[in-house]
Amino acid sequence: MKLWEKGIPTDKKIEHFTVGNDRELDVLLAKYDAIGNIGHAKMLAKVGLITEEEKNQLLQGLEEILVEIEAGDFVIEDSFEDVHSKIEYVLTQKVGDAGKKIHTARSRNDQVLVDVHLYLKAEIQQIKELVRELFDLLMSKAETHKDVLLPGYTHLQVAMPSSFGLWFSAYAESLIDDVTLLNAALKVVDQNPLGSAAGYGSSFPIDRTETTQNLGFATMKYNVVAAQMSRGKAEKTTSFAMASVAATLSKLAMDVCLYLSQNFDFMSLPGHLTTGSSIMPHKKNPDIFELIRGKSNKIQALPYELTLITNNLPSGYHREMQLLKEGLFPAIENLRACLSMAHYAIKDITVKENIFDDPKYKYSFTVDTLNEMVVAGVPFRDAYKIVAEQIENGTFTIPAETKHTHEGSINNLCLDQIQQKMKNNL
Repeated sequence: MKLWEKGIPTDKKIEHFTVGNDRELDVLLAKYDAIGNIGHAKMLAKVGLITEEEKNQLLQGLEEILVEIEAGDFVIEDSFEDVHSKIEYVLTQKVGDAGKKIHTARSRNDQVLVDVHLYLKAEIQQIKELVRELFDLLMSKAETHKDVLLPGYTHLQVAMPSSFGLWFSAYAESLIDDVTLLNAALKVVDQNPLGSAAGYGSSFPIDRTETTQNLGFATMKYNVVAAQMSRGKAEKTTSFAMASVAATLSKLAMDVCLYLSQNFDFMSLPGHLTTGSSIMPHKKNPDIFELIRGKSNKIQALPYELTLITNNLPSGYHREMQLLKEGLFPAIENLRACLSMAHYAIKDITVKENIFDDPKYKYSFTVDTLNEMVVAGVPFRDAYKIVAEQIENGTFTIPAETKHTHEGSINNLCLDQIQQKMKNNL
């Protein structure tokens, strides 16, 4: 069944090529298509395009379809082009002629727009929840390990002392920036496009304020052409926000892989969170973090894929828009999985203490020694040269009070301020 069926059969090769994997992806939109139909049916009754009895029949049928969807029993067979045609068919089977009226004052164009906006709105909220859970864990780890020193590196060379408290809370605060972008994406998708029809409005006396309220949108896309142009922009905006989260996860995963290696040996994972080698019995590989890194990097490519698909298209609907789902929907599933698995593994990470007993970190405190000389009245450039000469001739030593002073400074983590910053963003 096709919503645009005119009795003229479509070439099978054309049908296969144009439908693609829409049926599989559209299952994710089924819930939101039913919800969109419910909001639309209520509006149709309010403006008198259907009767109250027909509205009640439609709502009853759609609620039954929602139950099937939630139970996982909803399937889009090959005989249907997409989720919209399947739900309209099932609805008509349930309620008769009233089901044939559900598409009044609507196009498949604004129907899929509503579905995608509702879907992205829900998914962004869920991603935000997962980000918050990871944030809370990182902040808890920062508090627990704030006194454990961790070597800092620049250019992959030993630099200055840091701490696990700084490291964990750094990634926590980075997630706040990601939430800012998620909030921006949410604001873009939280606009009702229903009523724009094929992109040029409807001559029926529809009430778009009613559907905006029925569907729980914050506002509407007032200009119907702008509503149609939101297809592509909503997906791209969401993908940029997702890429920001993915960038944080990728860097975090890379650090963990590095710190778990024997060359660094800053932390460890319990055996049940690692994998092995088929020929090397000693191997305990951090595959979970390698896959988080790889999947996150793949997600970071998504905005450019969506940009290239939609770039330079004129206003109005174009069939390329269908391809946006192929990259975006699986990426959403992958990002949620990466956030969940990062939380699952990081909670069991064990950090190593006494890392600075290793002589390779002897010069980590040179900056603190230099700074103490400056405080004592030595010009900075002279102090720098004195310490550099001591390093070169092998006479540099770390005063005990220097290490103590630095430990005190890096443990001033501002955790309360970071917590408040996230609270303000959520």
